Amino acid sequence: MTTDAVPLSGPRFQTEPAVLYREMRREHGAVTPVLLDGDVPAWLVLGYRELHQVTGDPVLFSRDSDLWNQWENIPDNWPLLPMIGRKQPSILYTVGERHRERAAMISNALEAVEPSELRRQAERFADELIDAVCGEGVADLVGDYAMLLPVRVLARLYGVPDEEGPALVTALNDMIDGRERAIAGQQHLASAIAQLLTERRARPADDVASRMLADPGGFTDEEIAQDLMVMMAAGHQPTADWIGNSLRLMLTDERFAASLFGGRNSVADAMNEVLWEDTPTQNVAGRWASRDTHLGGRRIRQGDLVLLGLQGANSDPQVRVHGSALTGGNNAHFSFGHGEHRCPFPAQEVAEVIARTGIEVVLDRLPDIDLAVPAESLTRRPSPWLRGLTRLPVRFTPVPAL
Repeated sequence: MTTDAVPLSGPRFQTEPAVLYREMRREHGAVTPVLLDGDVPAWLVLGYRELHQVTGDPVLFSRDSDLWNQWENIPDNWPLLPMIGRKQPSILYTVGERHRERAAMISNALEAVEPSELRRQAERFADELIDAVCGEGVADLVGDYAMLLPVRVLARLYGVPDEEGPALVTALNDMIDGRERAIAGQQHLASAIAQLLTERRARPADDVASRMLADPGGFTDEEIAQDLMVMMAAGHQPTADWIGNSLRLMLTDERFAASLFGGRNSVADAMNEVLWEDTPTQNVAGRWASRDTHLGGRRIRQGDLVLLGLQGANSDPQVRVHGSALTGGNNAHFSFGHGEHRCPFPAQEVAEVIARTGIEVVLDRLPDIDLAVPAESLTRRPSPWLRGLTRLPVRFTPVPAL
């Protein structure tokens, strides 16, 4: 690791990450040395071609975190442990045939979700959330809406009681932001999932948890619990940020003005634009080098941690020459990952249905919506991993609840 490593923290990840990634690429190249909390060294892959190489070679760049050469320097209370764990029996850290079997279990459980039922549930919860604010004429579309919607839909799909949704939102946010409450958030989520599986063992139902328990692959309750935690975390916060970032784009960019007045095609355009230019999942941890190798002109040592710079790769000038041009239907971004550890396709579909439904309900119910603060005053959460707004204040003509 070089001595000019860049700290993977600080206000610029909130205010100007695109500029920061450009500077890192210009000064360090496609593979940048970085420092995590506690000055723990890692590599951040910002090049599109290099990220394709890492995610496409699961043997050389493994998901097996036991390979990490820094474990002796990691304290038990390290706030990033929920994101970079050791000995976690979840799908994130399994490799080879066992990983493929678990990916199939998750895909099968999610594929059984009826698309029309998913959209109906998303519309129902979205309408309830809008009902709570539509008579006020003002709202925060992040705190009052986007941050509450995905987890409520997912909880219903997975089998979690509706009333546990708000506490799960808090726990998931604490865990993902990687601050002092990260481990407590992880523990709350684990407790909720364990209770769900106990109930579904006794009383199976038509939900994702019951289908995972009934899978013939012989998975333990601990394995299923870990995978449900991954599915909840990966399904909620990025989807909430996808809603918030898309609404921000539509409210601040004149290219999408028609969307606010009934142009539904441009909702999909805005959502795809966000996945390229303002993706909710900015950086992912990670991969570990199984032997010494070279990547992007850097010498990577056996056991080094390699972080996936999804947003950096999406904005690589070799693939995004004209950053101001609309992306149209181009889905060659890294926002859902790549390779055998990419987000399962049924999970992508669930996220897209929830996000698109959430956006369309806002536009249908609040037809003259407008930003209530200057666009430049909007701020982001302090996370190098996920990029989402802290607030999205809007104003509109008050309308009656449904």
